[in-house]
Amino acid sequence: MSAATEIAIRITVNGTVYEKTVEARLLLADFLRETLNLTGTHVGCEHGVCGACTVLMNGDSVRACLTFAAQADGAEIETVESLGTIERLHPLQEAFRAHHALQCGFCTPGMLITGIDLLKKYPLASDAEIRDGLSGNLCRCTGYEHIVRALRAAATARDNGEAGETG
Repeated sequence: MSAATEIAIRITVNGTVYEKTVEARLLLADFLRETLNLTGTHVGCEHGVCGACTVLMNGDSVRACLTFAAQADGAEIETVESLGTIERLHPLQEAFRAHHALQCGFCTPGMLITGIDLLKKYPLASDAEIRDGLSGNLCRCTGYEHIVRALRAAATARDNGEAGETG
């Protein structure tokens, strides 16, 4: 890298602060996967269409394949790795498990992060509202029905105060 193409960034990812020098054109998805070794953020279409690379930036869902790492300077990023552990799944992960809302799993990280964003911001009172919220995330395996059921269950648990922190 030449000095003209390097940018110093300070970014908080999943609660950890990183200070790195990155190439100006480095995408956030590549920064997360290659620099921080957080491979849960998947890269699918590389055009922002499929949603597999969705992360939260300052609480809002963004496409990491369309965002430069330099644009995230000063931001708080949350990836799928921040949600839960094998021993203690996040309530939305548990809903995905309980409702069989994944098959190959490639779209799942983006679906989960999008779901977290939807649960924080919207009532998700109907399947139509859930489907609309998920419309930017593509899945080639499930047909979406189980994903919709999982989000409906998470929204119901949220509304009933049953699921702890869902978003």
